[in-house]
Amino acid sequence: MHYRADTLWVVDTCVLVSGVLSSGGPPARILDQMLTAQVRYALSLPLLAEYRTVLLRPKLLARHSLAVEEVDQLLEALILPAVIVDPVPPATLQAPDPGDQHLWDLLCYREDLTLLTGDRLLLEQAPESLSLMPPTDWVARYLAD
Repeated sequence: MHYRADTLWVVDTCVLVSGVLSSGGPPARILDQMLTAQVRYALSLPLLAEYRTVLLRPKLLARHSLAVEEVDQLLEALILPAVIVDPVPPATLQAPDPGDQHLWDLLCYREDLTLLTGDRLLLEQAPESLSLMPPTDWVARYLAD
């Protein structure tokens, strides 16, 4: 798959949460790139809300040990360098998982967006018209030592 030089990355919630939970591995490296503004990425209000909701789930709160205020500070830090894409009109293309429709809406709205996701369902069932990439491939391609 070919990626444009002006690609804006959309980081799926599963990647962000994995980056918060683990200090190593591709998701953590992607999160670090986001927080240091080393990568261009886009956020929508529904995606930001999903980040917060998932990070504040009781089981995840116990695992990452961040207080609610620290989660909010993390999200605020992510907003500053992001390209905010809102409002996004609903797409006619249906996501394989209805809970991910907001991601499909984003990807259909702007052709310069590529989703970074580890979600196999999304990766395997994405139509050719949408651009997706697993975090391991992104790190290998853009952060290779």
